[in-house]
Amino acid sequence: MSETSPLFDLDPSLLDDSLDCVHCGLCLSACPTYRITGRENSSPRGRIYLIRGAAEGKIELGGVVAEELGLCLGCRACESECPSGVEYGAMLEKGRAAIADAGLRKGWAYRLEGFALRRIVAFPRRLHAAFSLLGLAQRLGMDRVAGLLLPFVDYARGLLPRVPRAAARRRLPAFTPAQGERRGRVALLEGCVMAELFGDVNRATVRVLARNGYDVVVPEGQGCCGALHAHAGDLSTSRRLATKNVEAFALPGGEPVDAVVSNSAGCGAALGETDQWLPGRGEELARQARDVCEWLDEVGLRAPSGSLAARVCYDDPCHLVHAQGISSAPRRLLSAIPGLELVAHADAESCCGAAGTYNLLQREMSQRVLEPKLDALAAADPDWIATGNPGCMLQIEAGVRARGMAARVVHPVELLDRAYAGSAPGES
Repeated sequence: MSETSPLFDLDPSLLDDSLDCVHCGLCLSACPTYRITGRENSSPRGRIYLIRGAAEGKIELGGVVAEELGLCLGCRACESECPSGVEYGAMLEKGRAAIADAGLRKGWAYRLEGFALRRIVAFPRRLHAAFSLLGLAQRLGMDRVAGLLLPFVDYARGLLPRVPRAAARRRLPAFTPAQGERRGRVALLEGCVMAELFGDVNRATVRVLARNGYDVVVPEGQGCCGALHAHAGDLSTSRRLATKNVEAFALPGGEPVDAVVSNSAGCGAALGETDQWLPGRGEELARQARDVCEWLDEVGLRAPSGSLAARVCYDDPCHLVHAQGISSAPRRLLSAIPGLELVAHADAESCCGAAGTYNLLQREMSQRVLEPKLDALAAADPDWIATGNPGCMLQIEAGVRARGMAARVVHPVELLDRAYAGSAPGES
């Protein structure tokens, strides 16, 4: 195809970064979709070619580009391997935005995703109401009936746990004082999915931070971090949500905080890149952003008073190990729990296939990506599998159930919380 005018615009700096790709191929073995398909177009450098070619007007912005950018998990494992520092994740989001703007994200599944993200997830009260309705449907068995009629609903049912009762989904206290000698003050991002499905993890996070000497504030006005929207190519909504959080965590007139803590790897990565989404406004929030495991490891964990006699596999969330470069901190924290045996498994740093809404939109590839991880976990045979992202927890838990494995999936902070309390996760 002859060179024409650009079919869509990329940020000039990102286009320059794409030119930094030296075609070395080190990303290939790290890419889940390339390992499965063997297609160059399904590799990071292949997708960079597609993005750059369309941006320069050398290839058509059409089905092939849309298909390959949609098939990418966005795990960013390629960034960990790239010797040139190519910002692949940012390019992927901009490329998907161009695909969405061109009307190439077609089909009812993408329309449903767009409606849910823009009209429900972006608004905390609507999201809370939606989960309340879903919980009611589960209790009445309506979800099972719908699953019998619609295979997609049946598959989605297998990924979702029981929605907790409203009392378990209540907002966290606005302020929780430090216990023992006070070391400082942190703010906590409640999140959207975390607040609705993993309220116990949020409360455990508050307790662990308080036990480690930190006042915990939960600012009003905060909301979804916008990561899911950015992954779907809806950058305008992600920036709007980021603006809301910048304002919420500014805490005008209040005592400054030492860090803005998140217990979701995807949310933490988004907070840490607020400066890229909002140049000139998001730098302070990006500077303060810390994953809860990163923060506890950074300041020095107070030794738990109890012990947990159990074998635990830690599995790295992609947006913690690759997007944030955090791998050793969660393992050090878990190793500090008396009696806990940290067991390595062969596929810890590979993607689980969850990737936000990917496991709903790309079901077959998602399951193929998950299988090697389940094989490795089954071989290790742990009592618990610890991971620090809600999507990963849901995906791995569903896979564990389907395999009939006995291991339970927990967040690392839950194990710390129970070690401080002297009981095992799930015990009263």
